[in-house]
Order: sequence, then C-alpha cells, then structure tokens
Amino acid sequence: KRLLLGSPYGPKVVLGVDPGLRTGCKVALVDKAGNYISHTVMQILGEDAHSKALALLGEVLKQIHIEAIAVGNGTAGRETEVFLRKVLKELGKESIPVIMVNEAGASVYSASEIAKSEFPDLDLTVRGAISIARRLRDPLSELVKVDPKSIGVGQYQHDVNQSHLKKSLEAVVESCVNNVGVDLNTASVSLLSYVSGIGPALAQNIVEARKKTLFHDRSELLNVPRFSTKIYEQCAGFLRIQNGKVFLDSTGIHPERYSAVRDMAHE
Repeated sequence: KRLLLGSPYGPKVVLGVDPGLRTGCKVALVDKAGNYISHTVMQILGEDAHSKALALLGEVLKQIHIEAIAVGNGTAGRETEVFLRKVLKELGKESIPVIMVNEAGASVYSASEIAKSEFPDLDLTVRGAISIARRLRDPLSELVKVDPKSIGVGQYQHDVNQSHLKKSLEAVVESCVNNVGVDLNTASVSLLSYVSGIGPALAQNIVEARKKTLFHDRSELLNVPRFSTKIYEQCAGFLRIQNGKVFLDSTGIHPERYSAVRDMAHE
C-alpha cells in the first residue's frame, strides 16, 4: 500500500533510465502526459562513455526541457545515478533531480499484453525504461498494470495460500485506487478496472466511449454500454472530472449528496 500510494511527481517531462553495465542503459523520454517520445542506449562504462553521455544529454537538453531523471533501482542503479549526476554537473544542469525509482515488476510489465498493446513496435527493454519514467510521474497509475504478486510483497509470498494472497493483494490495490480517486478522462483501462463496481470489460467500454468525446459530467457514464444505475451508485464518487460542467464532479462527493452540498452553500 505504501508503494502504491507513493507521492506522484506529477505531469512533467521525465527521462526514464533502465540501468545496465554490459549492454548499456536503456533511456526513454516521456512528455507531460506520459506519452512516449523517443529512446536510445547510453553506456556508463568505457573510456569514451563520459564524453558520449555529455554529448547525448547536452543535445537532448537543448531540444527539450527535462524536469527529472528517473533511474531504476536494479543492478547498476547506484552507479548510473552517480554517473548521471556527474554529467549533469558538467553541463551546468545540477538543478535537474536524479531520482531512484523502485523497478519491481517492470520486466513483468514489459512482456505483458498491456505493454504489447501500448507499444507494439518497441523492444522489451525500452518498455521497461518508459515504465520507470512513468512510475516517477504517477506510481499508482503505472503499478496497477503489473500483477500485484510481481510488485515484490515479501520473500515468503510463495509459501502462503496463493488464492488468499491474490485476493488480499487485489483488495489492497482496489483500496488504494478508490482512496485517491481516478480521473475519468485520462485513466487507463487497468486503472479504471480497479474502481469499485467497474471490471475490465466495463473499463474498456468507458475508454471506447471516451475516444468519441470526453466526459463533461458524471451522469454521462449512464450512456456507456452495460453501465447501470446500480454500478453508477457504486463508482461515481471515485471518478473525477476536471474542468467539467459541474464543479463537484472534481471532488470525492457522491452525486447523491450534491443537493445537500448546494443547500449548505446557499446557507
């Protein structure tokens, strides 16, 4: 729960780095919306590694304003962090934070069907670097794409009843998602499927409906195929709409209570 509810860095341009010594570090850039921009490989070992990294980062920083660098905490993570800090210092960009990110489950995500549908043309290692960058921006949105067992919940997790473990882990993920709420117009299918009352099939229907037109009012959910009034009662309070027709749609207040809130405001 503590890992899932880690503080999000927010909608910023982030460079994700999947550390590697022998094959080099896989580097991927994502924009403020979390969309993939480009990728490359950066060596941190070898005589000319430092000069090449200086040239690479120098060129990237001329073209785009990077607001943070996320480095996976796997093998060679610490060496990569030190190397990047040194390069940024020489470029006069010490103000750009280099942050270690928990990469547990990133490789599982890279090979998953979700990753394949998101980035069908990219290599596994590049998907991992994208995931690391996104984990800094919003840990919960990215971690819900990974099977909870693969996030790393303890060394003895395979010694307990697996069905009980699965239910417990999924309950924690669902609790976290419903605790912070979900932006109806930006949330992925993976994230929406954990909202109370909504499953994977209904989450897919919401995303398909959203492609035609964004939601401006919570009540528009009732136009989504297979979305009943009972489901609406269960999930409406957890779904947020920013800058919509009704200000209260951006809060955790359930639509059933809107009239009471308006009455209080008039008083």
